[in-house]
Amino acid sequence: MSIVDKMKEFLGQHGDKVDKVVEKAGDMVDEKTGGKYADKVDKAQEQAKRSADKWGEEGRHP
Repeated sequence: MSIVDKMKEFLGQHGDKVDKVVEKAGDMVDEKTGGKYADKVDKAQEQAKRSADKWGEEGRHP
């Protein structure tokens, strides 16, 4: 099993936790930068969540 397959399987099992981590990381960046890049951070968070959801769907076993 490749690392990508393992990641997909992990995301399929723990996708809800990944969203929380992405949010927390974005909030930390906003805090450290004083919100200067908040719009860019928000876009990056949304893209990360979409990618994690997509990979998670591929990793779910029927």
